[in-house]
Amino acid sequence: MAVPQRRISKTRKRLRRTHFKLNVTGLVTCPQCGAMIKAHHVCPKCGYYAGKAVLVNGKLVKEEKPAPAKKPAKKAAKKAEK
Repeated sequence: MAVPQRRISKTRKRLRRTHFKLNVTGLVTCPQCGAMIKAHHVCPKCGYYAGKAVLVNGKLVKEEKPAPAKKPAKKAAKKAEK
């Protein structure tokens, strides 16, 4: 059985244990409201993500994209010229 030859001092013991700790990673402040949130997540307080409103009153906001403009058909344009 292993037995230490010398007693470990309080300082030595504490120096060894400095790395044995819990740390909170990935927390950032929300640019809209200043709350601490997980990085790359929607803010639960204000509902913003990347400067855009994503949640309003707990409901998902979907932005509608405008429909692309239709181009006139080439055949119809040629018949109108004649």
